[in-house]
Amino acid sequence: MLLAYDGSPLSKKALQLAIKLAGDSKAKLEAVHVLHNPVAVIGEAIVKPSDEYEKEYLKRVESMVEEANRQLAGLPDAKATLLIGNPVAAILDYAKEMSADVIIVGSRGLSDVKELFLGSVSHNIVQHSPIPVLVVK
Repeated sequence: MLLAYDGSPLSKKALQLAIKLAGDSKAKLEAVHVLHNPVAVIGEAIVKPSDEYEKEYLKRVESMVEEANRQLAGLPDAKATLLIGNPVAAILDYAKEMSADVIIVGSRGLSDVKELFLGSVSHNIVQHSPIPVLVVK
């Protein structure tokens, strides 16, 4: 099982459900968070976050992955991993790489504003995944 984890309330709920399902079925569980530094395109200019913001963001992400690993510690075949890239592509590629049977996602993550423009990560995973996706509400 592959869990897409971003630290949002619904991904935390999805983590708890995934832990229960993996424990009950003795399945391998991997939680992934995808590090994706945002950039804004304004006309022809590309605006990226400051180095200070990127350092703070990386610290928060590493802390989130460590917390997920603490919660997964009770399962023999579970871990949390940090990926880098486009969240949807990275999650789908990793699911294929690990031969996951299911992807578990929260129905909404931390990117509410981005969702208005690009569509949510969970929605895109559901639309493009070749394997079943469990969406937690």
